[in-house]
Amino acid sequence: MKRREFITLIGGAAATQVIRPGPAPAATPAKRPIIGVPIFYNSPKAGERFVAGYFLKGLQERGYVVDRDLDIQIRVNDNDWDRWPAVVEEVIQLKPDVIYALATLEAVGARKATSTIPIVCSALADAVRLGLIASDARPGGNVTGIAPYVAGLPAKQIELAREIVPGATTVGLLANSKDPKGPPQVPELEAAGRAVGLQIVAVDVNRVEDIDNGLRELANKRVDVVIVLATNLFVTCTAEVAAAALAMKLPTVCEYREHVIDGALISYGVDLSWCFNRAGYFIDKILHGAAPRDLPIEFPTKFPLSINLRTAKELGITVPPSLLSRADEVIE
Repeated sequence: MKRREFITLIGGAAATQVIRPGPAPAATPAKRPIIGVPIFYNSPKAGERFVAGYFLKGLQERGYVVDRDLDIQIRVNDNDWDRWPAVVEEVIQLKPDVIYALATLEAVGARKATSTIPIVCSALADAVRLGLIASDARPGGNVTGIAPYVAGLPAKQIELAREIVPGATTVGLLANSKDPKGPPQVPELEAAGRAVGLQIVAVDVNRVEDIDNGLRELANKRVDVVIVLATNLFVTCTAEVAAAALAMKLPTVCEYREHVIDGALISYGVDLSWCFNRAGYFIDKILHGAAPRDLPIEFPTKFPLSINLRTAKELGITVPPSLLSRADEVIE
């Protein structure tokens, strides 16, 4: 899908999902605020789900109507690392009032390009180490938002891998080193695996077209189950990851329920719909004069456990009743 079609899709979704009207326009309308949105992966499905489905709904719930109260200017990269800085610069040249970054990858790109334009991120991981903020309580710069990571998640994913595949000895990691939030997840998962006597095998995948080969490599290495890292690439390509894993008879443990909706076996982690919706709160605050440096990072409080029984059946896996009883969502 071309960039113009992508933007049309988002605009059309916004126009049909207005929940309640905003304030009546003044007799002489002022210039509308601009929200600039740089997107790395050109995925219409992900754009519809995360931008139109979650983020714009959050703005609409706070009374904003796109093209009346504010303008959303999206610039989409074609999954090209070399072109990415130029795409971000296109957003900067719009002189937006706020830059909306879907995840850490976009936040890092935007922060490299500007230290003055406010940046709000829906999935801001490892932000202190990356130099995006000074601290969660007082970000101190031009970046703020929601952190999707909570301590203990890697150990929980390892636990689920052992529970869904009893007797597993080798766990594969579908890794993504080019995403800034990808590399720190690997040593945490490796440490959690070693603690319970598991062998961990990681394969690095950084392009959409390499997902299939990455999972095939893990299958050839005889892993019993695969943990899919929480990165832009994989959450953008949930259907591709699920289909390739299923074709190779690989059970998958993921962080986001969107994976399970699209065919992965099981997920446990933060509720991305809340994260993306909540970004509307930060943008509203900034448009009313708040500075990002004074808006503390927020953390999700819900961690849904989702299971796809259709996938389990195709894999020949019997999901333990104890696991089913804990699930928040079961797809049958």
